[in-house]
Amino acid sequence: MFKNSIKDSILVKNYIQGNEKSLELLIKKHKQRLFSFIFSKVQDKNTTEDIFQDTFIKVIRTLKRGNYNEEGKFLPWVMRISHNLIIDHFRKSNRVKIFKNTDEFDIFSLISDGSLNAEKKIIQEQILSDVKELVKELPDEQREVLVMRMYRDMSFKEISENTGVSINTALGRMRYALINLRKIIEKNKIVLVN
Repeated sequence: MFKNSIKDSILVKNYIQGNEKSLELLIKKHKQRLFSFIFSKVQDKNTTEDIFQDTFIKVIRTLKRGNYNEEGKFLPWVMRISHNLIIDHFRKSNRVKIFKNTDEFDIFSLISDGSLNAEKKIIQEQILSDVKELVKELPDEQREVLVMRMYRDMSFKEISENTGVSINTALGRMRYALINLRKIIEKNKIVLVN
């Protein structure tokens, strides 16, 4: 019980000052929760162990370099590191394909699968994040229509009323937004997953 009562920030500080036992206590304190989190995403014990070890290798390197500055938020920081390593794991596996620019391609079809397993959920979160960044590169009028349609689920009639343009203009802006989004993806050689 004593081990778990020591604050993470104190253990981190002690480790940085050379007390190796403090790192061991941190790992023991959070092992079960972190291990369960990783396993829930990858569903494989060996992969979970690898990612768990890689997580703490990154933690050690960051602490030794003196780059840790999130005092009091140790566990969320470690969870974020493991989450990123899980994403890297899935990206490295052969489940990724390069985007091909075709007229039939709908970028939003990638993020509308209702039956997602853990792997797909993690990748979907990354795709959503990446797409939101790409949308920022669109011209204002196109971005406005695309956001209303895809993120606010508004009809083109509602978009027309909200923007003060005709339905045909709203449709045209949406069409050009998708075309420009495909061009941005292709130009930047962005990898999307199916």
